[in-house]
Amino acid sequence: MKISSKTLLVTTLLSAAVAAGAAGSASQVTSVDAASAADGNRTTENSPALTGVRRPLYRLHKSDVVDVRFTFSPEFDQTLTVQPDGYVSAKAIGDIAAEGLTIAGLRDSIREAYTQILRDPQVSIILRDFEKPFFVAGGQVGHPGKYELRSPTTVTEAIAIAGGFTEQSKHSQVVVFRAVTDGIVESHVLNIKTMLASKNLEEDLELKPGDMLFVPQNRISKIKKFLPVSSLSAFLSPAQF
Repeated sequence: MKISSKTLLVTTLLSAAVAAGAAGSASQVTSVDAASAADGNRTTENSPALTGVRRPLYRLHKSDVVDVRFTFSPEFDQTLTVQPDGYVSAKAIGDIAAEGLTIAGLRDSIREAYTQILRDPQVSIILRDFEKPFFVAGGQVGHPGKYELRSPTTVTEAIAIAGGFTEQSKHSQVVVFRAVTDGIVESHVLNIKTMLASKNLEEDLELKPGDMLFVPQNRISKIKKFLPVSSLSAFLSPAQF
């Protein structure tokens, strides 16, 4: 059977086209797979569960106390306190920066410092004492002061912990001060009177460590000392406050 040159040429061209199409498809699949892999890597790297954004590790503050233990050199075991300048004074080594470090970070710093006098020191650190979360209540509350924030606490609960409102309290303008960053403080004004009267605590703000709540004095109590007792009935109406 004879095959013409024209038929052979057409067959060759078709084979080349099919091969080129297959190569292009493979290239596209490879590009898609590479892009997907890159996206997967980005997603993994930025995952809050892996970066610790949602549950940040504790960082040391001034006056925190740590126990330092050396596995093979117990003579260097010691208890260190973060000083007002942010350093700890380590035995036979001197000052080491500690404020702002995590426990693991301080361990690495101490281990590196002791390589000057010890061979491959094995160090473990235990946080013994630290600044406990707190809030401050001031103004017209029964017992102004600083209180530990042991569990989730709202503003109304914090006021109750601090002894409740006094007779001079202005329930409608309770202020919560919150430090956002160094030198920047935001404030929230809450109308506790309306919340309690409506029995709706949806706007009852949950306190964060370091918050300060302030209950101002109402107007009538400010002028009360200047008014005769007989005149107070004309001004005093509990519903105003």
